[in-house]
Amino acid sequence: MKFVDYVKIFTKAGKGGRGCVAFRREKFVPLGGPNGGDGGHGGSVIFKADERLNTLLDHAYRKHYSAENGQPGMGKNMHGRDGLDIVIKVPVGTLIKNQLTGETLADLDHDGKEALVLKGGRGGKGNAHFKSSTYQAPKFAQPGEEGEEADLVLELKLLADVGLIGMPNAGKSTFLATVSSARPKIADYPFTTLIPNLGVVKMGDYTSFTLADIPGIIENAHLGAGLGLRFLRHAERTVTLLHLVDASDYVPDDPVDVLHKIDTELDLYSKSLSAKPQIIVATKLDVAGVGVRLAALRDYCFQSGLPFYAISAVTKEGVDELVNVLSVKVKELKEEAKKRGDSERLDSQRNDSSLLDSDRWSLDRHDSVISDSAIHDSDKSDSDVQESQSSIVSSWE
Repeated sequence: MKFVDYVKIFTKAGKGGRGCVAFRREKFVPLGGPNGGDGGHGGSVIFKADERLNTLLDHAYRKHYSAENGQPGMGKNMHGRDGLDIVIKVPVGTLIKNQLTGETLADLDHDGKEALVLKGGRGGKGNAHFKSSTYQAPKFAQPGEEGEEADLVLELKLLADVGLIGMPNAGKSTFLATVSSARPKIADYPFTTLIPNLGVVKMGDYTSFTLADIPGIIENAHLGAGLGLRFLRHAERTVTLLHLVDASDYVPDDPVDVLHKIDTELDLYSKSLSAKPQIIVATKLDVAGVGVRLAALRDYCFQSGLPFYAISAVTKEGVDELVNVLSVKVKELKEEAKKRGDSERLDSQRNDSSLLDSDRWSLDRHDSVISDSAIHDSDKSDSDVQESQSSIVSSWE
């Protein structure tokens, strides 16, 4: 199946049905009066996350989505039927953005989450709503309102805990296949991985974490070289990055230079992504030879204070240790993120509370000033007192 993670679509909510102009005409009922019913409301456009989907392929071929219009009202006070909502199913992790403004309208980050993106138009009121004692036979009704419409961008960002980044043929797919049940394509030529792959790593204590294999990044990828940087969006939701560097003697490039090139591309793509914690992993120990490149990379990481591990996904040397470290690291980072989120919500609640207290204090002081003024002005006439109070209120306003 083709992997599609970015599409543009046009969506339109339903129009409200028009109100009805009708009068009750029945034998032995003179002057029956207006009885036109209301129009139905237009259907809305709703997006829903579905874990059974893993690509936006369906929306790459269908570009227009419209909800049903509301039905018009009828005589005998019969209201029109509401239009049916249209529910558009997308993969978990899909962002919905307004194409013109770039505003993020919804982030469907868990299965079953729904978002009402475009609201249907209201149905018009029939003439029965406008009768009164002075206007007993209104001969008009409201038209239905137009539904909202917009050009939308659907952008899929995979939900993973750890992102695997590195140059092509750094061993990312081999590592993913070794530690999980994922079976990505593996070959001895660059850009074997053309789409992101997910794998779940299960630990012995019944916990697990998810890895995302990001297609290889090369120098000048921000200018469109190789596969570009568009797949890096799938690493934005991760809590840490696993930076794999080929330490074998078959690669002529300096491993430290390779490390810097990837970091530069990350920084050019997103400052927040480049700021994520990284673990440097030297791969292909089984063909590292005398280990000159391995030693150079290890020394640089130690001097820079970067966590460093060396593995061979083929012989599984160092793999178990790295997986255990990742499990602990992911758990710690998730707990920190949760605490930050709780702290931010608490600060927001405190700010709201302080604003309410400030408003309440202002109102109390406002009332006390008015009452004191009324006491001091008790000898004045009623009109003078009212004028004094009005001036006080206007001064506070």
